[in-house]
Amino acid sequence: MQEKVEAQHILSMNSVEVLYDNVMLAIKGVSIQVPKGAMIALLGSNGAGKSTTLKAISGLLKAERGRVSRGEIQFEATDITEMLAQNRVEMGICHVIEGRRVFEHLTPDENLIAAAPAGMSRSALDAEKDKIYDYFPRLAERRNSHAGYLSGGEQQMLAIGRALVTQPSLLMLDEPSLGLAPFLVEEIFGIIQQINQKEGMSVLLVEQNALAALEIVSEGYLIENGRVVMHGTAEALKANSDIQEFYLGGGEGIDFHDVKHYSRRKRWLS
Repeated sequence: MQEKVEAQHILSMNSVEVLYDNVMLAIKGVSIQVPKGAMIALLGSNGAGKSTTLKAISGLLKAERGRVSRGEIQFEATDITEMLAQNRVEMGICHVIEGRRVFEHLTPDENLIAAAPAGMSRSALDAEKDKIYDYFPRLAERRNSHAGYLSGGEQQMLAIGRALVTQPSLLMLDEPSLGLAPFLVEEIFGIIQQINQKEGMSVLLVEQNALAALEIVSEGYLIENGRVVMHGTAEALKANSDIQEFYLGGGEGIDFHDVKHYSRRKRWLS
């Protein structure tokens, strides 16, 4: 029975702890699951542990002197806890890190070519580029401009496009709405939703903009101080009085352990 449950999830993190410099405990016993083909949000204030969680999954911790000190990460029922980052990419995990990292001196078209996996045929690459330009018509219009001259929204679209070229089965996005105008956030999130629905691609979305994220995902996890403190469907989270008061209302840096009667509301963990 346990094997059947695990098979439904493309990603499972089980009681994962992350240490930086063998001293600082960044996340503490985090357990999350991403069902195949689902969109899941990882919510929390700045510094809560969201980005560290993604880096633990993609294997980027080592570059920042971090490591998984406890727990297990499984992708497609394979233990990837100690796997090299490049091998995780080859398995189908793609991590779009915060900050719209693109090659500014190259055009969008050249950025997509540079991101293509080694050995991808020219015809396959052209097909992927056409698909990406269909999702992001703005990029198609600017495909021969230097990426450094693109707007922030266009650079975010290009960063997502670079990820799509690798043909991932799990797309992880770290703060894609950061610094963007509300209309651009709505546009980009709508496109992410289209990609999920048309491609069947699983998406793990890290966001401080809880309201925007909960409009497109099926479930969400709330992380505070390196721990998962709430988990539920998007509708249930939006309806929760604590989320409404302290999160959707624009509260920052709330410690949910200090919220009166919060201990009685941990039904999301069951």
